[in-house]
Amino acid sequence: MTTTITPRVRNLVLLLLAVTGMLFAGAGTASAHAALTGSDPTSGVVVDKAPTQISLTFSEKVSTNNDSLRVLDPKGKRVDVGKPSNISGTTYAIQVRSGLSDGTYTVAWQVVSADSHPVAGAFTFSVGAPSKTTVSVSDQDVGGGLVGGLYGFGRYMSYAGFIVMVGGAAFILACWQRGAGVRALQRLVVSGWVALTAATLWLLLLRGSYTTTGKLGDIFDLNLVGQVLQTKTGAALVSRLLLLAAAALFIAVLFGAYDKREEEEKRDLTFGLAIGGGVVAAGLAASWALAEHASTGLQPGIAMPVDVVHLLAVATWLGGLSALLVSLYRAPADNQVGRTAVQNFSRVAFGSVLALVATGIYQSWRQLGSWSAFTDTGYGQLLLVKIGLVALLVGIASISRRWTARLADTGETAAAAETAVEERAQEKEKAHASASSKTADSSATSAEVSASSATTSTEAGASSATTSAEGDSDLAASSSSSSSSTGGDSEAPGGTKRAAQLARQQAAVDSTRQKRLRDADPIRFGLRRSVLAEAAVAVVVLAVTTALTTTEPGRTEEDAKAAKASSSSASSSSSAGALTLDMSFDTGGTDGKGVIRLDLDPARVGGNEMHVYVQRPNGRAFDVPEVKVAFTLAAKKIGPLPVTPDHITTGHWAATGIQIPMAGDWKISVTVRTSDIDQTTVDKNAQIG
Repeated sequence: MTTTITPRVRNLVLLLLAVTGMLFAGAGTASAHAALTGSDPTSGVVVDKAPTQISLTFSEKVSTNNDSLRVLDPKGKRVDVGKPSNISGTTYAIQVRSGLSDGTYTVAWQVVSADSHPVAGAFTFSVGAPSKTTVSVSDQDVGGGLVGGLYGFGRYMSYAGFIVMVGGAAFILACWQRGAGVRALQRLVVSGWVALTAATLWLLLLRGSYTTTGKLGDIFDLNLVGQVLQTKTGAALVSRLLLLAAAALFIAVLFGAYDKREEEEKRDLTFGLAIGGGVVAAGLAASWALAEHASTGLQPGIAMPVDVVHLLAVATWLGGLSALLVSLYRAPADNQVGRTAVQNFSRVAFGSVLALVATGIYQSWRQLGSWSAFTDTGYGQLLLVKIGLVALLVGIASISRRWTARLADTGETAAAAETAVEERAQEKEKAHASASSKTADSSATSAEVSASSATTSTEAGASSATTSAEGDSDLAASSSSSSSSTGGDSEAPGGTKRAAQLARQQAAVDSTRQKRLRDADPIRFGLRRSVLAEAAVAVVVLAVTTALTTTEPGRTEEDAKAAKASSSSASSSSSAGALTLDMSFDTGGTDGKGVIRLDLDPARVGGNEMHVYVQRPNGRAFDVPEVKVAFTLAAKKIGPLPVTPDHITTGHWAATGIQIPMAGDWKISVTVRTSDIDQTTVDKNAQIG
């Protein structure tokens, strides 16, 4: 038997869906997680000699294809040659045609960051002097548009399906084993599996278009699908599908063999299902951790296991919450969720919240890096919204815990009321003993349902529940008597129609009784309302979390701002006559990333003064153990001319009297050592003299 959700509940669900839709609609283009931290030539610079290649440096490693880097002349024609190549660390370059004429050139780039998100952008530089005409790059809406919106919806549904499936199964095994036989819970868990499977296939089809053209018609391009399968994200999605096949077997056992076992036999099978299901759930969570935020950046070896624990805690709490909500609203009255199950879930949810807090603190530190990033970056601001929503969710959960405690306190009173109602029901059954067998069955069913209702009622409500049971029994008896009176005509054409009509009336009576029994206990009614409020906030929390996964982390955003500031400083210094170069480096060790700024004044033949500044990605001074510089003029086979600057202060080295023997396109190489074994050399070409 089933009951209908009240109009108030239905309206609230529709409101939640509308809020979720607005969150996705306002998300716009997905922000990428790899930021451009440097380029050669730099953005907006005017160079005297045309470069032979264009190089771009990102905050992390990226994936490229044949069209990832494009160089366009003032008329919009491509002047790049060959394929992009990784020349060192996170720096990628593309060769350009020799003898570029004077004018303004546009460099457009579109790559995929290491955490699976596409990133695109463009900048200009000029040879000789800026031209009057430049090229406008209009197809850089990577990760956005209709395909981006569909991909974001697929991500949301995949998270939601995972949470419902894993959390629902965990609720049954850990909190309410009788729930394995409740049809509403079965539908909930199976729907979670279907949603996750469909969303995974959907993401696999959309992935190629999402990271390249952004065109809806390319979704079914088999070439793009083949390229996706060769990427880290494609492998993660395929692995998720394989694990979902194992999850289907687990669900079949849970709702098949497990549900049919006796209580003692269930205890032995519960342990095996918990271990097997836990392994499958952890594998599914790892399919996100291995391909997204946790797989790149700071401490990936720690971040990935932490991310798995975080996802499992979210699923256990929010998925279990959805299962509890369904049990309270849709489980039959003769098998409704009991106070022991509610108490068990309360303890499980409390443990999940502790795990969420611990892992969330680590993730916040890893993605932000500073307190200022909370307010100065989009990721930090969105994270503050999530923290506020989680705090609200915990507050509502505390109200649910109080209702749970009151439900436990009334347990003994409810048991006494149940005994009284059972006695009254037996007397009523004897009074109708002379009726037909159908009448007796209907009366017994009514008495049993009334007794089940009384388990959660107070002594004062027992008599009311009994009266309700008597009224329902009388109605059922009346219907049965009417059926008996026409029994002789059951073989007539109208007899079957009359029987069907009586069956519908009995079903309506049963449905009304089910709803009345659920609403009879004010404590259980209050618990349902608080759990519904929790679920409402949880839907919004999930939407914000999905948006966070497609938002540039605070650390990356601050690194990009620092690099942009350094580039602006370099441009202003260059216009004053001195030469300023910015070079990003990565020694590969712990804390091995940074930015070098080299100033050469007056950058001409003869004596020059040099200053080298080493900074961390966030712009702070970086006091590395050693810095060395060398000058090479390959065209004249001069050099390398080594220079060892003096350490002036934290992150600052300087040297005077540097002799440049002749003008030309000099290669300036800087070697940085960040530890006893970690060092790297980066270089740039610059016109001196």
